Amino acid sequence: MNQQVKSGKVLSPVTPWTERAVPGIDVADEQQSLKAIYTEPTIECPECHALVTRTAMSFNVYVCPQCDEHLRMKARERLNWFFDQVNSELGQEFVAKDPLNFVDSRAYPARIKEAQQKTGETEALVVMQGQLKGLSMVACAFEFDFMAGSMGTVVGDRFVQAGEKAIALKQPLVCFASSGGARMQEGMLSLMQMARTAAVVERVKAAGLPYIVVLTHPVYGGVTASLAMIGDVHIAEPKAMIGFAGKRVIEQTVREKLEEPFQRAEFLLDHGVIDQIVHRHALRDTVYRIVSKLMNLP
Repeated sequence: MNQQVKSGKVLSPVTPWTERAVPGIDVADEQQSLKAIYTEPTIECPECHALVTRTAMSFNVYVCPQCDEHLRMKARERLNWFFDQVNSELGQEFVAKDPLNFVDSRAYPARIKEAQQKTGETEALVVMQGQLKGLSMVACAFEFDFMAGSMGTVVGDRFVQAGEKAIALKQPLVCFASSGGARMQEGMLSLMQMARTAAVVERVKAAGLPYIVVLTHPVYGGVTASLAMIGDVHIAEPKAMIGFAGKRVIEQTVREKLEEPFQRAEFLLDHGVIDQIVHRHALRDTVYRIVSKLMNLP
């Protein structure tokens, strides 16, 4: 008959269970910390650091359910959420080129290709025409992850086409702005887009059509100095950073420490720069009411 050795004793198969050795318990390393296991990708809120599943965040329009922080939305996802029905997309025929053969640490075409692979977009502005609560309109949104939403010639081309489409269809124009400013890789050609976009906005207004700007986090540089600040109504999302020069640049210029909420949407509202701050959940209804009022619709 086989015998087993446990705890220094020789036990036979007939050993009572009360005398058998108790199996040991594996103790985890004290330095190991318990971590939650998620079955799908999660997003960490930058404000409260709560982990929320991507699906839950998407259903909540990328507003943190714990602290109400407004996270950045993709341009295409924002427009698909904004419209009840998308009829067409504009400007896909415009593609970026390299007119200056610009090279910094990398060639400009390499940066464009990287941004396209990262975002799935061909440029930093997405333009769609569709319907919101039965009201037809043209809307465009900046994709900040595409080279910081910088405004190059293609962004200018697409915005101008959006304005011309709005005029042709006699529909309002809405812009969701989020940008770091002009695109330095295109030099003076990028700065020319400030004048082009401002000119088409004036044509939209001359046609008696509303131009509504929604300022999302963040909006800076040449975009702020042109199309983002010449709307009929300026709406901002909570805590959005809005300005021309960055906070650190201003601090170095005036040699003073600028405390919060400098350049936040709340600060700009107190100083009369913007018209109102609207929670993302109420944004669709707010834009619809404003456009209906400006166009004398029921």
